[in-house]
Amino acid sequence: MRVIVAEDTMLTRAGIVAVLLDAGIEVVAQVGDPDALLREVSLHPPDVAVIDIRMPPTHTDEGLEAAERIRREFPEVGVLVLSQYVEPTYAMRLLQESPEGVGYLLKDRVFDGALLVDALRRIDDGETVVDPTIVARLLGRRRREDPLAVLSAREREVLGLVAEGLSNRAISERLFVTERTVEAHITAVFGKLGLGADPTTHRRVQAVLAYLRT
Repeated sequence: MRVIVAEDTMLTRAGIVAVLLDAGIEVVAQVGDPDALLREVSLHPPDVAVIDIRMPPTHTDEGLEAAERIRREFPEVGVLVLSQYVEPTYAMRLLQESPEGVGYLLKDRVFDGALLVDALRRIDDGETVVDPTIVARLLGRRRREDPLAVLSAREREVLGLVAEGLSNRAISERLFVTERTVEAHITAVFGKLGLGADPTTHRRVQAVLAYLRT
């Protein structure tokens, strides 16, 4: 896998790069600002770009804007955006336009090599990965009209774990049930949300997006 790392803090950038190299992932470029990021993506298209949301010059949402532009101009490139804070609105802003191949993690997660590599691989496969803290925050919201009301408590729990990017096997281990049971729950979720088998869409991603929109 080929990855570009965009992070303006040198020590954090070096730490992320070290984690990736230890995992055997090729880092084709490491940059500190959005302009350099877009230039490197154009010159050396990666499989996934790891991007800090807050970058120069204003350190607000320049990284997010760059990620959105990459998704529009280089749809084959996945993006994993990093944030130091829990910002659900930023996550939804990125996911609403093109959720496939997109991830949103809190920055302290990226120094867990196994978690970071798993997230990158899922994004490269076209899945959506959302930080568990964001999922928990969204799950705790009061909803006036809840499109997921048709789901059972267990189905909603399974969908929340899918939103975190967990595989069926990981979900089965978390819930102490068989993979077949997890598959049955996910199939039920697809049916209740009206997500038919369509080769042009990724049903897991669409289910996650429906979950995050509620």
